[in-house]
Amino acid sequence: MRRAVVAGVTCLLVGGVGYAAADVVDIAPGILTYDGAPVDPPTPTGSSSASPTWAALPSPTASGASAPPSAVAAAVPTAAGLTKAIGALSKDPWLGPSVGISVRDGLTGTELYAVQPNVARAPASTLKLLSTLAVTQHVDLDARMTTKVVTGDTPNQIVLVAGGDTLLGGGASNPTAVEGRAGIATLADQVAQSLTDRSAGAVTLRIDATYAAGPRYPATWKKEDIAAGFSQSVSMLDLVSQRAGGGRAAPRVPEAGVASALAKALTARGHATTVLPLSGHGTAAPASATELGAVESATYGEHLETALLHSDNALTENLVRQAMVADGQSPAAPLAPPQFVVKSLAEAGVPTAGLKLLDVSGLSPGQTVTATALSDVLTLATTGKLPELRRAIATLPVSGLSGSLSDRYRNKQTKGVAGIPRAKTGTLKGISSLAGTTVDADGRLLTFVVLADRVPPSSGTLGARAALDRFVTALTLCGCT
Repeated sequence: MRRAVVAGVTCLLVGGVGYAAADVVDIAPGILTYDGAPVDPPTPTGSSSASPTWAALPSPTASGASAPPSAVAAAVPTAAGLTKAIGALSKDPWLGPSVGISVRDGLTGTELYAVQPNVARAPASTLKLLSTLAVTQHVDLDARMTTKVVTGDTPNQIVLVAGGDTLLGGGASNPTAVEGRAGIATLADQVAQSLTDRSAGAVTLRIDATYAAGPRYPATWKKEDIAAGFSQSVSMLDLVSQRAGGGRAAPRVPEAGVASALAKALTARGHATTVLPLSGHGTAAPASATELGAVESATYGEHLETALLHSDNALTENLVRQAMVADGQSPAAPLAPPQFVVKSLAEAGVPTAGLKLLDVSGLSPGQTVTATALSDVLTLATTGKLPELRRAIATLPVSGLSGSLSDRYRNKQTKGVAGIPRAKTGTLKGISSLAGTTVDADGRLLTFVVLADRVPPSSGTLGARAALDRFVTALTLCGCT
């Protein structure tokens, strides 16, 4: 008889997230036909009447806590059992001829099943897991970003100072939201009152976007992806309403839109405001400037959760740049952010052989990562060696429930495990990947990485995605002892 799967449900949903996922071409399925039949997951071992219940491991509320006794006591799958359960699925023709796999015990990090895990392959957006490690090791996840307005170089000038928040709302600050936690209307209320108190009339507004400044776009991003709304300018100041999504491109200079919205709000409050054009990233506000108003974002942890849930490329790039500044480094050089991620991995003991990073979000073609590197990152989280990383991994999309997995694990073959696996998706043309955690039928926490970077053109995105989901379903249903 199988042991019962660890019970309990934690639906890690970000309230109010309204813009589209940016896991490129996950929303553009391509050709859906294939000559070969897909491989079905095996019938679960053990009692056929038992079915997995939703599990919530690892828990984001107990990032440094030990695993519960029931999870520790659960049997570890054997190599023979796993080969029987998922061996055929690892060779599913929908995935193509180049597949790297690593399945590990989540509590010890022991590799239980692998297929060429050290071969470098294109990761697509699973690369964001590597960036997550870098962010969590250099940024306080409970800290917040401040967007403020200060006095300028002349008595009638004010300066809008970017602080990293690209999820600003246009209305009043909403203390219960992630998007719009900081609102332009609230900032305008504060600034207008400060100007009134100073007997100021009309003002000019300039922008200081020098914080964590770098290239508007990584040089290796495709222009057509940007134009199609798959990503946007990497900035430190933006409105949710301006962000890319749904086939809509975002403005190249989002800071200008924020300044325009603030100027309109200040004018409506009795202080006619003219916006000065932004050249480059502007110049820093005076060191002796007086603060006229400020609003705070949601926490860095909540922003990172949003980036992972929705595979947000620009937000991931933003957070890595801020992590660099926190570490005393400049993100100005084109390849500085990916080099920073590689350095952070090496410092954490993750092997960097085979890594070729051109950005930190996975959108650029020509990048390579090993299943071993991704597996090591997951292991550092699930074993509790890096508690802050554990917190972040616990917010990955949940199968059938949230983020980029919300529309998956819903068919007859996979819906039985909905709510258990949580993972980072990765999809580009000819590339499909999935990396995350699950709990098997014996209650054992496992990590998995599957990279397929030569998906047959006739398979299409949905065919490869379905094959990945069948693989993870079989792993989750496995009582492979």
